[in-house]
Amino acid sequence: MRGLYLITNDDPFPILFEKLKVALGTGQIAILQYRRKKVSFEIQFEEVERIKILCEQYQTPFVINDNLALAVKFDLGVHLGQGDGEIIDAVRQLPKHQIIGRTCKNSLDFAESAIAEGATYVAFGAIFATATKPEAGNFGIEIVRQARKIFDVPICAIGGLTVENAQPVIDAGADLCAVISDVLGRNIQDIPARIDAWTKRFHIEEK
Repeated sequence: MRGLYLITNDDPFPILFEKLKVALGTGQIAILQYRRKKVSFEIQFEEVERIKILCEQYQTPFVINDNLALAVKFDLGVHLGQGDGEIIDAVRQLPKHQIIGRTCKNSLDFAESAIAEGATYVAFGAIFATATKPEAGNFGIEIVRQARKIFDVPICAIGGLTVENAQPVIDAGADLCAVISDVLGRNIQDIPARIDAWTKRFHIEEK
């Protein structure tokens, strides 16, 4: 796994869905994460059902943020924050092929434990200050560089990342850069160019 890790925002779903169609249609999204904290489980169910079809159409890996039950229901991967469930439960309940990610903030020990339990990638951050989680702090690039020296699984950087500030993070060893506003916060017509710019940051040949 390498490239842009796109996380959904809190736009009204019709707007979000149109933006996702454009973003996934570029063929340049490495992973999509569903993260919708402000809607009910029933609405999450309906939204995931529709987005899953879209991801299958564009052959984009799709994971659910924090909600293992929803991931199991739709046979999807899951991303678990610290304190949002155990990796071992995800390993037991999901098929072996599914992606299981873990937020590690700035803890290499926590990442090591997550990998030992079965996490297929680990995420560090916030790398820079972010409006999505202002309480998260910002840990800087060094944690990515240290993790890259230790771990063989993909390293995901998250928090305040933009096309303009991401190159040192990628050079430090990030396989994935997770973003919300830098893509989905833009006008729909500007999304393809922004994703193209991200693809160039990772030196991935455009499809």
